[in-house]
Amino acid sequence: MVDLRTLRERTDDVRAAIRAKQLFEAEASLDALLALDAERRTLRLELEERQAERNARSREIGNRKRRGEEVDDLLSGLSDLSATVKSLEERDREAAERIAALALEIPNLPHASVPYGAGPEDNVVARSHGMPLDPGGRRPHWETLEELGWVDFVAGTTLTGAGFPVFRGHGARLVRALAAFFLDRLGAAGFLEIAPPLLVNAASATATGQLPDKEGQMYRVDDGYYLIPTSEVPVTNLHRGEILDEDALPIRYCAYTACFRREAGSHGRDVRGLNRLHQFDKVEMVVLTRPEDSYEALEAMTEVAEGMLADLGLAYRRLLMCTGDMGFTQAKKYDLEVWSPGQARWLEVSSVSNMEAFQAARLDTRCRPGGPGGKGKTRHLHTLNGSALAFPRTIAALVETHAVDGGVSVPEVLRPYLGGDRLG
Repeated sequence: MVDLRTLRERTDDVRAAIRAKQLFEAEASLDALLALDAERRTLRLELEERQAERNARSREIGNRKRRGEEVDDLLSGLSDLSATVKSLEERDREAAERIAALALEIPNLPHASVPYGAGPEDNVVARSHGMPLDPGGRRPHWETLEELGWVDFVAGTTLTGAGFPVFRGHGARLVRALAAFFLDRLGAAGFLEIAPPLLVNAASATATGQLPDKEGQMYRVDDGYYLIPTSEVPVTNLHRGEILDEDALPIRYCAYTACFRREAGSHGRDVRGLNRLHQFDKVEMVVLTRPEDSYEALEAMTEVAEGMLADLGLAYRRLLMCTGDMGFTQAKKYDLEVWSPGQARWLEVSSVSNMEAFQAARLDTRCRPGGPGGKGKTRHLHTLNGSALAFPRTIAALVETHAVDGGVSVPEVLRPYLGGDRLG
């Protein structure tokens, strides 16, 4: 959440950020917020004057009573004055709530290093690794997986619907092996493993920016909870409302969970096979850090995810996302894409983002210098998150890259988890 002072004092910058991110509907929210904020400041002046008048009259009544003097002339107007104060307080409360609601509709401001652009064509390839395999003779993963019996798309559709595949046999083993490999690698990099709930309340989803921005993409159950679209949501909320000792930062978490997304509007080759699912597994990284350290943390997190892709023998590239393809909550974002030789296209398997203080302001998560019991001024810390990695497209690229007759060659880093150098 962008703080109110920034909205007032840097209105032109905020308006430029809204337009750069192409979230044009937020501009109306900004205008409404600023108008309401000006009205509220006028209202507050009147409220403070009436409160002071009421308090002065109450003190005078007390003084007269102690002196044994008449107070009828003061009491006659006190009731009306108190009613006026109560009405103004209610109007102030309602205005504050409306301002807070409108502030939730204002996106984060892009970092100065983010390139301006309208869409995917304006993203910048910041790094690449490996030589993309020639697609000649390579089969798309869904053909190989169904032929081997590792994924049953038909059964998933029967049980639930399209986008909910069933992994079988070696396919299920591969999922388990990837989870163990990703978590072990992150543990070695200093991330503490968390096993969070798969359902969150609206307050948690609002704190990380999924609500109200992405409500249409989330599954909501009847009693008001939401299925998590990513474990970023529960894990980042672990310290909601807390003040953390700066000496204890950074805090690094990782979590392996299923994720649930409606993914409305997807069609064609984007939804073939494992390309885009409504339920999928993912290992997530979450970091809470001092503001001055957050961009160093962004690079480190991205390099951890890149190292996993390299060790899996996959060609990948890092994209620096432009303003128009970055999203509501991010200040800066990298996407990692793997080469899919069976489809002759790049597939996103990770997004690593710095939210700066945007989520922390919603969470009201602060840090304080000076060590345990320090008396320094608190400030909002910075939060970051990133996939390490999302399973479906990673599996798709693995199968298409390492397919051999009647099976799949197992990358060396997965052999301890799978007990051999080949599946199938």
